[in-house]
Amino acid sequence: MLPEVRPHVSGPLADQLQHQLGLASDLEARHLDVERVAGIAVVAAAHSGGYAAIGHLLGLLAALPAPTGAGERFWLQLWRSSGTAYLLPANMKAEVLQSMAGEGTALARQILSAVDEMTPPQRVAAGEAIGQALAESDHLPDLKTQVIGELWLRDLELTAWHVLHADRRADDPAGRKAFLEAWTSA
Repeated sequence: MLPEVRPHVSGPLADQLQHQLGLASDLEARHLDVERVAGIAVVAAAHSGGYAAIGHLLGLLAALPAPTGAGERFWLQLWRSSGTAYLLPANMKAEVLQSMAGEGTALARQILSAVDEMTPPQRVAAGEAIGQALAESDHLPDLKTQVIGELWLRDLELTAWHVLHADRRADDPAGRKAFLEAWTSA
């Protein structure tokens, strides 16, 4: 599942293409040769971390039971076991919708808050509930539900971090230069 591409997501890529490859914003496709297309692909791949992370975050949530009557038992169990209401669909819906529109930082922050709020026993219990739901839906009976759930939670937490880390909207050239000078100085 990928979020929509909005100007605030594609704008920085367009800026990088202009800066890194010297492409004019009004360049027509017929003026692109293979080398320039390859350059665009390389810059786009380097730039796409945040966009891909938002898509992965949505994909992880989509793997859970739908927040309908049929999935109600799972969500109640997750709430009880995790000790946090941050992960309930009603409390994440607005952030999920924002993420589908390409803005995933609010969802990432909420997920990290939820995980941070859990005690180790709550995390184990939440992992067990999640693992059970994933094992049933993905037909993975030979894997332990606790392992599946813990891996899913780790992936969710790490992906939320990737979303936040990639959201550095103000890539400041002066700040970058200062960092490199400090990093390379003797």
